[in-house]
Amino acid sequence: MGRLNAALQVRLAHDFKDLGLLSRALTHPSADGANYQRFEFLGDRVLGLVIADWLLRDFPQADEGELAIRYNALVRKEACAEVAERIGLGACITMGAGEEKAGGRRKPAILADACEAVIAALYTDGGLQAARRFIETEWAYLVEKSSEIPQDAKTALQEWAQARGQGVPTYTLVGRSGPDHAPEFTVEVSAGKAKPLRAQGNSKRQAEQTAARALLEALGVWPAKD
Repeated sequence: MGRLNAALQVRLAHDFKDLGLLSRALTHPSADGANYQRFEFLGDRVLGLVIADWLLRDFPQADEGELAIRYNALVRKEACAEVAERIGLGACITMGAGEEKAGGRRKPAILADACEAVIAALYTDGGLQAARRFIETEWAYLVEKSSEIPQDAKTALQEWAQARGQGVPTYTLVGRSGPDHAPEFTVEVSAGKAKPLRAQGNSKRQAEQTAARALLEALGVWPAKD
């Protein structure tokens, strides 16, 4: 494990003054001793701060709704797990025999938690600069991917509305036409104070996605179709 930690420190671009912090960040609750749960709490907040500041600098024209969509995509557990897998974090985690036998080193939830804990260890040992250096290196690919607003329009609309304290959008089926083998559904979407919009689709789900995208386009949050 010592060699693994040495290799990980190179990847983290930080020479720990207190290696105990890194060891704790890499200890799953199923193992004996202090584990990463409290570090996970701190790391989540440090990640959020760095990402929020990064987005404000990289997307100066984006409003708070668009920023919230991008932010949520970058700090969610799936993003942390992707980074953890890319840097080989699973091999460095100390865990109980039962958890390891159950495939714990490959579980996205565990990888994400350990990644957040490592961020906390970097912050605790080297300050915000150390944590920021790691995040800006390993999240660069994800930030580049986020230059396009996520294609799931319903999720994007929900995040936009909730970022403004407007609750969850509602979708109402207002019409169904056409034969059974080729139906057309009409759905109306409402979100906060925005004017409700209607859209059609060959399924209720498709109609909801189309309506959500239309509303995002009307709000100027989603790029309009050519």
